[in-house]
Amino acid sequence: MLYDIRLNLRYDYDAAAGGGRHQVRVLPPTISGVQRVIAASLSFAPAPSERSDFSDFFGNNVTSIAFRDAHDALDIRMSARVAVSRPEPGLDVSPDIRRLREELDAVRSLSPGSPHHFLAASDHAGIDAAITAYARGSAGSSAVSTAVDLCNRVHRDFTYDGEATTVQTRASDAFDLRRGVCQDFSHIMIAGLRGLGIPAGYVSGFLRTIPPRGKPRLEGADAMHAWVKVWCGRDTGWQEFDPTNGMRASNDHITVGHGRDYSDVAPIVGVLKTTGGQVGEQAVDVIPVVLEKA
Repeated sequence: MLYDIRLNLRYDYDAAAGGGRHQVRVLPPTISGVQRVIAASLSFAPAPSERSDFSDFFGNNVTSIAFRDAHDALDIRMSARVAVSRPEPGLDVSPDIRRLREELDAVRSLSPGSPHHFLAASDHAGIDAAITAYARGSAGSSAVSTAVDLCNRVHRDFTYDGEATTVQTRASDAFDLRRGVCQDFSHIMIAGLRGLGIPAGYVSGFLRTIPPRGKPRLEGADAMHAWVKVWCGRDTGWQEFDPTNGMRASNDHITVGHGRDYSDVAPIVGVLKTTGGQVGEQAVDVIPVVLEKA
């Protein structure tokens, strides 16, 4: 699939900020065998006094910006054309949880893709006894079957509610509420798998949404999405699951970044020299591109 993606993040401040420094993670990367970025751009208004672009430890694209002059708003615009071609899931040859732990012990690398980084508790996805007990009900004959079942159960057992949680909500709190959004469902699944000894991480990105039959597509109606990557052993490697929709990640999922949880891949983090609060808005368009045949 080929997509044109547009993202607009806007923040309006109650009082003018005298300065600020931020890190922005919204540019999708090229991922071998999964997606290819054909073109991409990222702009800011007002223009920052400083800007640098780099990759973080996990290979995510990061843009660091700083402002010295007073400003009462920040507008971030990203556009990209991305081709996505995920391989079809093959035969499940992943080990059961006991053998998975043996294979994990044999991994000596601490490179960014090492499963060891995604096994311990993290800020938003702590290992919680109640979540582990819930996940134990999905423990199956293989790591993949366990992840599939837990993904489907979270989709079935939890209610999507955009008002129930915030970006600061931890997995344990969302679990108690039985409500939340894609970020919360991903954190619950991650915490549950880690409690079972299965490495799991957080993926941020975009999801193409399909309007109801006969209805036009709404501009800016999409939002950033989140799902889960799971290490399923030496031969199967990393697999991705979307508990919000009860499915494997497909060619409709466009990756922006990944980490241990949301805090590693938040679209923007930073500090402001200001007083009062701020109001943020987000709009995303994921538009399939159909190329005309010559």
